[in-house]
Amino acid sequence: MSDGVKIEIYRNQSLVELTKKLSDPENRVGAGSAAAAAAAVAAGVLALAAERLAAKTECKNEKMDWYLRNTEILRAYMVNLVDEDVKCHGPLRLALKEGDERRIEAARQTAVSICLEIVNMMGKCLEMAEGMLPAADGETSSLLLESADLAFGASLAAGRHVLFMSGLSQDDTYRFVMKRENELTMQVQREVYNRITVAEAKLELAL
Repeated sequence: MSDGVKIEIYRNQSLVELTKKLSDPENRVGAGSAAAAAAAVAAGVLALAAERLAAKTECKNEKMDWYLRNTEILRAYMVNLVDEDVKCHGPLRLALKEGDERRIEAARQTAVSICLEIVNMMGKCLEMAEGMLPAADGETSSLLLESADLAFGASLAAGRHVLFMSGLSQDDTYRFVMKRENELTMQVQREVYNRITVAEAKLELAL
């Protein structure tokens, strides 16, 4: 139908194409997609750190295999969420055009859920970076810190979009819950991020 929702796939596009679409208001790529792309980069750097650690004989164990599998799963999942965010904004635009408040509310909450997933998965990214840090040397510890920087930034961006989108809701309870959950989640993630940076600084002094 001519007034239907158009579905586009972005995960196979180049970084040049994706960033051009991000800056074009006529395209469907938005802040959630940008956060997902940043999250995918964070997971990619984390996967690289896991590969470097796994190459060390003393790090070859079941736990390291788990990190290798899950960092790659996380990277692929975040790439997929670029498109999931794009898809969820199609119904929202259609609902806004039609002025159906119930459909608008439902579509907004779906869009929020995508960014919430980015926030949650970047928490996992930070936890994995912290978990690998004790086995890291100078190079791999730097990669882990870089991944943590990117992950925390992506989480902050996605969380900010959650606050914006949920703040448009007519449901007072929903707005309150989203705001409070975001505060608590960011507090926990900031604590993990701070522990990573402190541990990495200690490692640098020891080298």
